[in-house]
Amino acid sequence: MHHRIYYPGSLSIGDEIPVTGEEFHHAARVVRLRADERVELFDGRGRAVEGRVIEATRDVLRVVVESEVPSRESKARIHLAAAVINLDKFELVLQKATELGVASITPLVTERVDVRPERYKGKTDRWEKIVFEAVKQSGRSVIPRLAEPVAFPEAMGRAGPKILFDADQVPSTAGESFNELTIFVGPEGGWSDGEIDLARRAGCVFRRLGSRRLRAETAAIVAVGIITAQHGDI
Repeated sequence: MHHRIYYPGSLSIGDEIPVTGEEFHHAARVVRLRADERVELFDGRGRAVEGRVIEATRDVLRVVVESEVPSRESKARIHLAAAVINLDKFELVLQKATELGVASITPLVTERVDVRPERYKGKTDRWEKIVFEAVKQSGRSVIPRLAEPVAFPEAMGRAGPKILFDADQVPSTAGESFNELTIFVGPEGGWSDGEIDLARRAGCVFRRLGSRRLRAETAAIVAVGIITAQHGDI
């Protein structure tokens, strides 16, 4: 894969794109792109193109757009609602869920979350940067939306199909085939009885992740991988 450059403006065939800001610094000063090298540009909203560097100096980097790049996005819109856990592990979830193709990530505050709110307050900028870097690395053209942390009942009240993963619940027997859905993964301590009851009343489908009990970060990553593979990302 060619070096990838984020450009939020128009990307039409034949356009000459001036690369500026942090993207210029990384491409010109760190990667040291040269004239005639090929690059990929993406707008973060679903469009990606291939281009060729036509000018590369210490102060200027320009790319001409030459062709479309086929989409690497999942056919289904999968949203991850994951309980806030140890922050290093939660950042791993952000990175890997983005690589796997989720459309959005919602940090969940559940009854058994043991991370104090002051620990994750103000982390949005850092978390968004982790998501952005994962988009660049993985070849995606869409930057997933990162929501502010919300309480479990609020997230469960949102419209649309939902799948909740829990090692102790009997899996639902109904089949699922959705174009868009939200998957819920809890903290290390699992879901409370009240949360399970709320999920059942909200019409959640229940699923397990095999016969072994996984750590929260492993469960979130595996759940996203399974659901994206089952719903159009094969």
